[in-house]
Amino acid sequence: MSRLRALADPDHLPALRPEYVHRRPALGLGESDPPPRILLLYGSLRERSYSRLAVEEAARLLQLFGCETRIFDPCDLPLPDQVAGDDHPAVHELREHSLWSEGQVWCSPERHGQITGIMKMQIDHLPLAYKGLRPTQGRTLAVMQVSAGSQSFNTVNTLRQLGRWMRMFTIPNQSSVARAYEEFDDAGRMKPSSYYDRIVDVMEELVRLTVLLRPHTAQLVDRYSERKDRDEPVDTPADAAGIAKG
Repeated sequence: MSRLRALADPDHLPALRPEYVHRRPALGLGESDPPPRILLLYGSLRERSYSRLAVEEAARLLQLFGCETRIFDPCDLPLPDQVAGDDHPAVHELREHSLWSEGQVWCSPERHGQITGIMKMQIDHLPLAYKGLRPTQGRTLAVMQVSAGSQSFNTVNTLRQLGRWMRMFTIPNQSSVARAYEEFDDAGRMKPSSYYDRIVDVMEELVRLTVLLRPHTAQLVDRYSERKDRDEPVDTPADAAGIAKG
């Protein structure tokens, strides 16, 4: 059973003005082959979930920009520690998708001034270390939120804090969609607006940063403390002696 959501009409972008679009926003910044791999998470189980609809718009744009995307459906994800050892197919699948990814998009509704439990539950199932691997470390991250009321940044601020804790490179730009129920049509597609334009900006930036960091990710997350824990010396004995004398 796959928990990936199928993306309807991936090539249909009614709110986008194609004459202003860079189809390859990361051109000249690095290799774009293979396509950047982006995992998208959303934070609501409602049938008409605006965080999911926003994520789907983001995925369409990412595919336009040459990325491979996966949208994870958290509908049967258990609570952390509800299943012994988190041994549940949905947990295993979420972790595998995170390991597959080079970048991620997190979009949560704002509920009581914060991210939803559904959003936090997904992040809580992504450990810093998993079977000797790092499901989030070194990935790029774009954060987004949808709100029922006026524009707010509580949720994206929390997502930034979580991204930092998960050792991800959170991009500077972000999206916050106010009164989200007014921003989507009956078919669930986002209407033309400055909110949609900001999502385009955020996805462009995510692609650029992902491609730019791609060849350097291993070096950027290489840490002394972890080499020490793994007993993996990097210096020759002569070099080490020189450091000790200094």
